[in-house]
Amino acid sequence: MKRFLTFRRLSIIFAGVFALALIGVFVLQRVWVDPEIACSRKGHWYDMETRICAQPIYIPDITGRAEGVSRAEASAAMNKDLVDKEAQLAAYNRAKQAATDAERARVEALTKD
Repeated sequence: MKRFLTFRRLSIIFAGVFALALIGVFVLQRVWVDPEIACSRKGHWYDMETRICAQPIYIPDITGRAEGVSRAEASAAMNKDLVDKEAQLAAYNRAKQAATDAERARVEALTKD
């Protein structure tokens, strides 16, 4: 009686399964893990879900604030600048109104004579 699973056949099946598993590990390494490592070496961000290697955007380039300045500090500086501009505008409007009033008074004085 001849058996189907002889030692020779078992060893061939084991070697085949082992070879397939080994090839699978190498393919997984090259296709799945290596791109993340290469992306990290370049200093970029790697998203595992979408498998995208993206270049990070420097926040001061977007916001326009100086490096090392927090959001609260930048907001306080912008608010102070805005208050200063409003004060300058109010002073300009007062000076313009005073000049207008002085011109009216001068014109009224000339027309009364």
